[in-house]
Amino acid sequence: MIGYRLHIPPVVGFILTGVLAGPYGLGLVSGIEDVNMLAELGIVLLLFEIGMEFSLKKLVQIRRLFLLGGSLQVGLTILLSFFISKIIGRPLGESVFLGCLISMSSTAIVIGILDQKGETTSPHGRLSIAILIFQDMVAIPMLLLTPYLAGNENSSIDLSNLWPFIKGLIILVTVFFCAQKLIPKILFLVARTRNKELFLLSVLAICFGVAFLTSHLGLSLTIGAFLAGLIISESEYSSEAITHIFPFQALFISFFFVSVGMLLDIEFVLHQPWTIFLLAIGVILLKIFTASLASIVLGLPMRTSILVGIGLSQIGEFSFVLAKAGISQGLASEYYYQLFLATALLTLMISPVLIHLAPAIADFILKLSMPKKLRHGWQEQLGEQKEVLNNHVIIIGFGISGQNVARSCKLAGIPYVILEMNPDTVREQKKQGEPIHFGDASHASILNHLQIENAKAIAILVNDPIAARRIVRVSRATNPSIYIIVRARYIQEISTITQLGADEAIPDEFGTSVEIFTRVLRQYHIPDEEIIHFIDEIRADGYEMLRAKNPISTKLSDIKLNLSNVEIGTFRLHSNSPLIGKALSESQLRNLYGMSVLLIRRGAQILSNPSPETQLQVGDVVVVLGEKVPLKKSTEIFGY
Repeated sequence: MIGYRLHIPPVVGFILTGVLAGPYGLGLVSGIEDVNMLAELGIVLLLFEIGMEFSLKKLVQIRRLFLLGGSLQVGLTILLSFFISKIIGRPLGESVFLGCLISMSSTAIVIGILDQKGETTSPHGRLSIAILIFQDMVAIPMLLLTPYLAGNENSSIDLSNLWPFIKGLIILVTVFFCAQKLIPKILFLVARTRNKELFLLSVLAICFGVAFLTSHLGLSLTIGAFLAGLIISESEYSSEAITHIFPFQALFISFFFVSVGMLLDIEFVLHQPWTIFLLAIGVILLKIFTASLASIVLGLPMRTSILVGIGLSQIGEFSFVLAKAGISQGLASEYYYQLFLATALLTLMISPVLIHLAPAIADFILKLSMPKKLRHGWQEQLGEQKEVLNNHVIIIGFGISGQNVARSCKLAGIPYVILEMNPDTVREQKKQGEPIHFGDASHASILNHLQIENAKAIAILVNDPIAARRIVRVSRATNPSIYIIVRARYIQEISTITQLGADEAIPDEFGTSVEIFTRVLRQYHIPDEEIIHFIDEIRADGYEMLRAKNPISTKLSDIKLNLSNVEIGTFRLHSNSPLIGKALSESQLRNLYGMSVLLIRRGAQILSNPSPETQLQVGDVVVVLGEKVPLKKSTEIFGY
């Protein structure tokens, strides 16, 4: 809590806690072995979660940034660190190992700050995240190679030493392909039970089961955990699994960093503070140089390159994992391990301050004279290459009501995503091409996976009233401006649901399905004639059981204007309308018909508060404000 008040990143706070509580600090904790056991669980769960978040599809979308940017940053850092180590006389294996340690950056700190500043989709944010993912992936072969680096101090190479490495790769491939066919079937059967405790236990069993198996076959627990996560990553259950695992992972990761802090000798730090300080500054400058150079090679502007370099300038979490593995293999003495811990801790403490100062530092450097190509880059700025949902509808529950909302969205060309807790429905609808996901919408992380921050509306169509209330509360907290409409069973539930943050609650007595998708479509200013057409099509397909649509109150009542004779109308301009080609000032809509134009939707473009010079075109959807009776009588001017 003190660290939070002082704006210290959680990772640094955990390490400082370990320093104070450990045997070299106040001596509050002496059983470091027990803490190390919990820390080992944290590493296993960390790699398991990274494996679940690792997706081949995502990497294909950012393959250039991931492969070229990541390999350049890691490769250049290892190369420069290697040469510096050899110059000061360190052995070959130790020099390569040092480069591996320094090349890692802190995923927790960087992504946390980028998310806090809203820069995860910015050019420097996307490249930073791509490089961090590459670092996480390359840490796995680094862990595999650590024992061989410990035995490579001479120049001769014994080919027989490669056999355990080859055996490890064969085991990984075999376990992966076997589990890929088995695990999805097991999770499907578990998900069908709708038992959250059983789902959590099954996911943990897969994580520790595969880790235990690989460790008995000659590999480490951490690699097995990563493999277990990778098995789940491509299934429809990955988001739900991450939601259940994250609290445990966060808890045990805290133990890991606390245990790292307990190993830091404060007396060692006090004896050579300047050595540690100079090493930390050297590491930061080296990493800024290599990451910035990688960005420049990718053709990015100097400003973006500087922001990426400063963002990745600290030593990361995996470096501590590698360091512990290296120490156990005899790659470094206790003196150099203490030197690494102190230096890494200092870079983690300095890094957040540097990241916040990065824009000012970049602006200062850009004032210097440099070639135009270097300043502006020779590639276009990194746009948002991955497919991002925007202005979409989130449909929670895919029963009859959810299917009708999805069908109407599809007919109207409105993007939508579906969240469903029935694994049979998810599997069946996924085969039919529906954008459907398995998960519990009462978790904010699941809604974030559906990009709720960019959504315009969310339709909550679940049968469980308690779950519906939780979803409303989480949805409103996650996106304060989203339009929330809820299916309720009884009229008495309406006041409770709206107090929790829903815009509207439609009881079953009002004809839930037709009512909800009608209102969702009106949020997108779909003309009434087209909404009626959608209703006819749905009923023609066998949904006659839907009750008749009741008249709905105007949104003006929601904002309490109390104008009972005023209405908002939505009309599409047909080719035979006399308004085609006329400017709004020439249309006489206000003088002759008493209509005020609020906005015009032209394809995907929204013209809000259009000027008098705006010309009306065929296909325009015009949203007007006027009295009810004149609106109904004036449809002929729109070509109806």
